[in-house]
Amino acid sequence: MTASVLQLIGVRKRFVDTEVLRGIDLAVDRHEVVALIGSSGSGKSTLLRTVNLLERIDDGQILLGGEDISDPRVDADRVRARVGVVFQHYNLFPHLSVLDNVTLASRRVHRIPRAQAEETGRRLLNDIGLGDKAKEFPDRLSGGQQQRAAIVRAIATNPELLLLDEVTSALDPELVGEVLELVQQLKASGTTIVMATHEMAFARDVADRVVFLDGGVIAEQGPPEQLFEDPREPRTRAFLSRFSGWVS
Repeated sequence: MTASVLQLIGVRKRFVDTEVLRGIDLAVDRHEVVALIGSSGSGKSTLLRTVNLLERIDDGQILLGGEDISDPRVDADRVRARVGVVFQHYNLFPHLSVLDNVTLASRRVHRIPRAQAEETGRRLLNDIGLGDKAKEFPDRLSGGQQQRAAIVRAIATNPELLLLDEVTSALDPELVGEVLELVQQLKASGTTIVMATHEMAFARDVADRVVFLDGGVIAEQGPPEQLFEDPREPRTRAFLSRFSGWVS
């Protein structure tokens, strides 16, 4: 049996007259961190949304742990309970404390007793330096703290797969580092991650594999050191040349 947590096979997705994903084939192994890079509109966010069944695909298959979750008969909520997702805007519930935000899915979806869920939530918040913010409301936190809390909420249920969609793009530059440090910690702990990012240095440092999307197809993929230092495809080279210090 394959070690892949996630497989996309010939995945296509169209919005009206625009085909955003044009036959995506991608496998993500357990404990692997895959970074999706590419221009705005290349299909990165749409790919993540199809994996979490926020968008239904038009053709192909998506397998999670070997199960075809793209089958229309699949219970989408049950699938989403197996996947952690963090978007660029924190999406914390403003009327709930940080701890209640972190434990909500554990208690409501996974039916974990409150005391057990809160014990786990406090431990995770302590691990990332937010233990003293557990009873605060989100508007009392900085943007970086809110995003870290959102990531903790996503991993509190021990998901099979974590999806990160441009989690630093809404942050002030001085707050980006603390979020990236947390993702580094998750990688070190063995979390399986697929992340869309515009932070090239971060993709190089944290990813096991970088996938360059261009016009809804995978134009190139490989280890960070190969893709960033010696890209094989002209499209990849042209994209990276826009970033100072990368391929010329």
